[in-house]
Amino acid sequence: MTGTITALRFRKRNKDRVNVYLDGRFAFGLAAIEAAHLRVGQMLSDADIARLQKKDEIERAYERALNFLSYRPRSEAEARRNLRGKNLEEDVIEAVIERLTRAGLLNDREFARYWVENRMQFKPRGSRALRQELWEKGVPDAVITEAIESVNEEDIARRVAEDGARRMAHLQPDDFCRKLNAYLARRGFSYAVIKPLVEEMLETVCCEIPSDIGGSEGM
Repeated sequence: MTGTITALRFRKRNKDRVNVYLDGRFAFGLAAIEAAHLRVGQMLSDADIARLQKKDEIERAYERALNFLSYRPRSEAEARRNLRGKNLEEDVIEAVIERLTRAGLLNDREFARYWVENRMQFKPRGSRALRQELWEKGVPDAVITEAIESVNEEDIARRVAEDGARRMAHLQPDDFCRKLNAYLARRGFSYAVIKPLVEEMLETVCCEIPSDIGGSEGM
């Protein structure tokens, strides 16, 4: 494919891409940022063309990765899995991951901190559940431990228990305890935290329910 560049033309429907013509014929496309280094009259060898196409492949993969990251922060493992799903070569994936990391767009510590804070604000979870979620996203164990070490599980469990208890207050004591226990367990709290909370919530709810519901006899 060795030849001389005879034209560099922006694509009509995508001004971020440039068509490269060699010896009067279309040869290949490039990202505009890469094509900016070329000039009409420049001779390209097979090695030059292969190098340009590899850089273009990396550039396109990088753009895809940016789109993937635009929805929410991601772990490095999530970004890798996404790129591998696009059938890219490993050297391309490594180049993209390295570039994202240098740009500060991939950072497992920051991601883990974000995940824990987001959960605490919108969907509280116990340490066990948080650890499992972060593990599934490929975050290293040491980073997970660091992210959740500041979590006050008892305070969080109390918030969750109070919310669940209010919605289960109509239940009979046995059902109330069973369902609240399961509710807290599903959210990753330990038995040691759950047991006293369920007992406390039961006592609180029972005290709040009037003993003469339905009226007293003889009235």
